[in-house]
Amino acid sequence: MKVVKLLRSTFLIATFAVTVAALSGCGGVSEAQLAELRNLRAEVNSLEAEANALKEERARLERDIAEKNAKLEQCAKEKEEAEANLEKLPK
Repeated sequence: MKVVKLLRSTFLIATFAVTVAALSGCGGVSEAQLAELRNLRAEVNSLEAEANALKEERARLERDIAEKNAKLEQCAKEKEEAEANLEKLPK
């Protein structure tokens, strides 16, 4: 979430800066400003893709953890049952 908010903030600030520069210039938007805007947009897209990939990885890791916790609970149950059965055996 923080990454997405940071990306949005960065994009908004960059857009605002480019807009102010474009509106204050007499000759309109220069080629350098357009190139900078394109670069900023590409960077934002790259960061958003990275954020999405990290979210997917986190979801995968959370699923793995849940599966392992379920296996641990099953093992604990089986251990308790085995111990109870051992107690029932004659000595």
